Amino acid sequence: MRLVFLGSDAIALPLLNWLAGEGQAHARVVAVFTQPDRPVGRGQKVQPNAIKTWALAHGLPVLQPEKITPAASAQLAAFAPDVALVMAYGHLLPDDFIVTPRLGTLNLHTSLLPKYRGASPIQTAIAGREQETGVTLMRIVRELDAGPVADAARVPIAPQDTALEVETKLAAACVPLLARTLPTFAAGTLTFTEQDHGAATFCRKLKKEDGALDFTAPPEVLAARINGLFPWPACSVEIKGQPVKFGSATALGRPDPEATGGGRAPSFAPSRAPGEILGHDAEGLLIATGDGVLRVRHLQRPGGKLLPAAEFLRGFPLAPGTALLSRPMSVLLVPTK
Repeated sequence: MRLVFLGSDAIALPLLNWLAGEGQAHARVVAVFTQPDRPVGRGQKVQPNAIKTWALAHGLPVLQPEKITPAASAQLAAFAPDVALVMAYGHLLPDDFIVTPRLGTLNLHTSLLPKYRGASPIQTAIAGREQETGVTLMRIVRELDAGPVADAARVPIAPQDTALEVETKLAAACVPLLARTLPTFAAGTLTFTEQDHGAATFCRKLKKEDGALDFTAPPEVLAARINGLFPWPACSVEIKGQPVKFGSATALGRPDPEATGGGRAPSFAPSRAPGEILGHDAEGLLIATGDGVLRVRHLQRPGGKLLPAAEFLRGFPLAPGTALLSRPMSVLLVPTK
């Protein structure tokens, strides 16, 4: 099959590398659509994204429309595609574009649909304390992530996984998913099943303000939020007048005296106000919360590197008793009607 790929995020690179190798037995990438070059980093230098860089290295035509207009549909048609495959592209596709390929347009969405339709499925699933997520192969329809589903690959979310680790797992899971579905799709025998639209949940595009933390919340909620929102927008707290970023965290329950030899609870027992620094152990900075202890395992100050807590605290000491200010935490899921 002649395949046109549409994507703008490095999560698709393992899939594209497979398509350029073993996957050529099933489909040949003939062109790539991706977002226009954008300013990146602290210097805001305009640079191509990872997908454009990959495509140019493989000698493929690259198209970067600012919007998907009838002209973009005509450009797609010029490649005579059998199928278009979308993953993390960043544009909503109009009907005339979707139906241009001979066999239609497919999408790889990084959730187990119908859960977590929308712009931030990886981050929202982790922050929502899910134990697994996945990649779903579906047909694109005009409604957001609502098309019929062909297959999915499930991926576990480990307790200390951040969005970075989960994204890596999902990127790898795309390869066997396509390896088993592209042959039957080309043969016209791949079955698509309508989603249960009543069970759908929706997540939105994240904002910098979503990194706020309310230390009156349970430690499990806080740890999931920190892990889910790393590396962007990242949770941060103002300490000594500086925004300090939390890179990963785990939750410690309220200590049980029976489990510690029948007498004395550990010295970091959260008997003080939520947000108070209790000290640190070998694994992280310990902070009192509404019902237990939050252990922050990695921290980063402005202009610095993300460091393990022990290393960070050597250069940025935080005394027990220091109070961290809570801020209201936004809701990541979009309310359904």
